[in-house]
Amino acid sequence: MVHYRRHRLAGGTFFFTVTLADRRSSVLVDHIADLRAAFRFARHERPFVLDAVVVLPDHLHAVFTLPPDDDDFAGRWRRIKGHFSSAMIGKSLSLRRHANGDLALWQRRFWEHTIRDENDFARHVDYIHFNPVKHGLTARVGDWPYSSFHRFVRDGSLPADWAGDTSDTSGDFGEPIDR
Repeated sequence: MVHYRRHRLAGGTFFFTVTLADRRSSVLVDHIADLRAAFRFARHERPFVLDAVVVLPDHLHAVFTLPPDDDDFAGRWRRIKGHFSSAMIGKSLSLRRHANGDLALWQRRFWEHTIRDENDFARHVDYIHFNPVKHGLTARVGDWPYSSFHRFVRDGSLPADWAGDTSDTSGDFGEPIDR
């Protein structure tokens, strides 16, 4: 078995990209209530702060902060993926399986980055909030419903028109928009 090197930092803050196995799927937004429930169950079992999140049809990005004495972000993702997968099975969603019998709903791994400082945190939160625009799902950040952006607006951290309207521009925000 391959052992992946992960930066284990108790109490750390991490940015994640988690992706479905089928990149053409829209199951995450089609079943957003079940995904939210999976996050709630996982946070109840293994507490963490969900600093920022955006859910797109086939993947999601999130920033978590772990408790001071805990470095197990992988276990939290196992719980989130497991709860969501169980909910999809409960809804009789047809799910593929790998040759070994494991469900093939999610990609087996995820990408993580340890947040180094406040500037790094702010850049990753901005990336999360702008992601629906980057992928051409909406022209305005505030128009995407599955994002912590709305919480940031409610608490006064960001203005409702943050990043403006990209429908008339190239929308270059660190990387080109997929079109």
